[in-house]
This record gives sequence, C-alpha cells and structure tokens, in this order.
Amino acid sequence: MTSFIQTHVHGSVAEIVLDRPKVLNALDASMIRDMYTSLMQWRDDDAIDAVLVTSSSERAFSAGGDIKSVRQASLDGDHDAVHEFFETEYRLNALIAGYPKPYVALIDGHAMGGGLGISVHGSVRVVTERASLAMPEPAIGFFPDIGASYFLPRLTGSTGMYLGLTGARATGSDALTAGLATHFVPSDRIEGLADDIRKGDVSAALAAHTQDAPPSELADRLEEIDRVFGSGTVPEMLARLTGDDEWTVRTREAMMSPSPSSLWVTAKLIRQGAEQSLEECLAFELALGAEVTRNHDFIEGVRALLVDKDRSPRWNPPTVDEIDPIAIDALFIQAARAAE
Repeated sequence: MTSFIQTHVHGSVAEIVLDRPKVLNALDASMIRDMYTSLMQWRDDDAIDAVLVTSSSERAFSAGGDIKSVRQASLDGDHDAVHEFFETEYRLNALIAGYPKPYVALIDGHAMGGGLGISVHGSVRVVTERASLAMPEPAIGFFPDIGASYFLPRLTGSTGMYLGLTGARATGSDALTAGLATHFVPSDRIEGLADDIRKGDVSAALAAHTQDAPPSELADRLEEIDRVFGSGTVPEMLARLTGDDEWTVRTREAMMSPSPSSLWVTAKLIRQGAEQSLEECLAFELALGAEVTRNHDFIEGVRALLVDKDRSPRWNPPTVDEIDPIAIDALFIQAARAAE
C-alpha cells in the first residue's frame, strides 16, 4: 500500500517527509496513522535523539486535513468514520505535544488547519519568509480544532482570537510575533538547515542558520487587535471594526464571509480553552466536531469551498446578528456531556 510519507533515519535523527504534493500534503487517514506509528517507534528508541519533519512540496508544509472525505462520510451517514478520523488526528497531535525528544518542523510554505496540528505542537517550529500559517475552518462551517482551542488563547495578546475568527494568514514574521513559531530561517537556507539537523546537533544547526525575521504587520497591529478582539461577542467585535484603513477593511470582510454559527462557536471555544489543558481541549473538540459535522453549515461550507468551489455558501442563519446565543450554549453543553 502506498504511503504518503517517507521516513528516513540519519544517524540519531529520524525524519518524516510529507509526500502528497499534488494536494499540498493534505492529511488523509493513512498519513496520520503512518506518522503516529513512526513517532511511537522512535519515541522509545534510544538511538534516536530528535525528529525532523519536512515536505516534498515546494508550495506547502501541509494545507490541512482531508476534509472533503469527512464531509462525504457525514453525507453518507457514516458518523463513526468521521469520529475515527478526528480521534486519530487528535491522538497524533497529543503525541507530538508531549514528545520527549526535539520535534522540529520546517515550514516553508502553507501550513493550515491540520498542518498546524503536526507542527505547532512540536518543540521547534521553523518558518521562512514563504511561510503562511492559518486556521480557516469557520470558512467551511467548522471551527479551529487540532488543539487550536488550547494554543490560540495562549498566543500573544488577542492574536489567537483574531486568527481564529478571521482565518488570516500569518507570515513567518507574524507567526514569531504571535508565538506560533520559534525560529526564522530564510527560505534559501532551509535545506542547509535540514542537512545540518540530519547530522545530529539540532541546537548547533539552529544557531548557525537562524536569523532575525523581517518586520511583522501583526506586531504593528497588536494594540488594535487587543482592542477589537479582546472581549465581547462576535457582533460587538465586528462593530469595533469601523475604520477605512486597509487592515480594518480586510479584517471586517474576513469576518463577513465565514459561517456565522462557526464564528460564534469559535469565539466561545477559544475562551473556554484558555481554562483547559490540551487533553481537555482535544476531548471537547472531538465531541463538538461530532455535532458540527452533522450540521448544515459544515456540509454547505465544504461544498462551496472545496467541492463545487463556487465560493457562495448559503449559511443558516446567514448573519452573526441572527445567531441565538442560547443555541450555541446548548451545543456546548451537549458536547461537554459527550466528552465526559
């Protein structure tokens, strides 16, 4: 059976190469299982001191999970398959977060959704000027998962709420500002960094190649982001976006296109996650996902953006002002019971 990852061992360093370039390394169930199996083997192997994760794609680290297959399973009524996909993915995220050896992800391109789940939870996250990190799930009627309810509220200031609600793409510099990344290396030096890591001394390799990142737009907007996204409901946050400068207009438009229900769910989830452990966040996301993937907006969102690609989803309800907060609370109560 064909595997969409390659594994190599270079002395004391084991490497995973994400190798599904035609779909920007979108993670299917087999990739998730294969990564988990390899990481478990190396975790208990005294000959392995570190794990390196790279990509065979010139454009992406990983563009996320293979969400089209999840939608189809939901349409087919195969909710066990949906649950199994997310359960397996979140198990991998938890393994990476608690990995006892350096786990080094080299992000030189797109890393979105599930792609962050196999990078951000690791101990070393290297980005380049070509990196683009995002959690765009509300645009498909879903919510930031893969443990995002844990790491988003722990980013700098209110940047987690901003990134979660807008799906904004963080540059490598932005990722460092927010706390999504740990090191910056220019793209033309990333392969040299990988080669040096393969020689066995991760710290020395990073010291030799890490440079100061270019200026970050996110850093210049931290005060404004805190003002807009630091408190209140989704409609109240939108109401604060009143300026006509490029960033404000872009941010307001970014919040007008996703599923209104998903925006409400995301805001509540991020606030809840600030008080929970990663284990609790993943368990709740798993239970919440079982509910959300059955709903109209998820089926419609994936159809509009990934299947038919007409980019004209018909959300229900259609605006954030029409969302019933009691219905959102009820959804969370139901998921909390299932997560127990």
